[in-house]
Amino acid sequence: MARIEELDRISTLADQMQTDEGPVVLINLFTVDAKDEAALLKAWAHDADFMKSQPGYISTQLHKGIAGSSTFVNYAIWLDVKSFCEAFTHPEFQRRISDYPDSAVARPHLFRKLAVDNHCVA
Repeated sequence: MARIEELDRISTLADQMQTDEGPVVLINLFTVDAKDEAALLKAWAHDADFMKSQPGYISTQLHKGIAGSSTFVNYAIWLDVKSFCEAFTHPEFQRRISDYPDSAVARPHLFRKLAVDNHCVA
């Protein structure tokens, strides 16, 4: 089973799930032992299949670090915090977390897009 750690010590995922914002982006940073990468990918795909069927889900993309890295980043877009929260706390999703290898550590955190002049649109 994956261990879940906070990405931000000030604003926890639980704190974030109490807000009413949208759309939001989930960034989930995973680390895993190299020997467990295949198991992580299998568990993640199983989770993604579930999330894809949930109301408010928009899209997801998994990334892997280069040069032999065993670090992965999941980028998922949700309509709003409420939709993400309902999917994340769903008993079926919580059961699926146990499918991750023991060496996996997940660090989920919610973000919103920002507008930055000449670079980013909100």
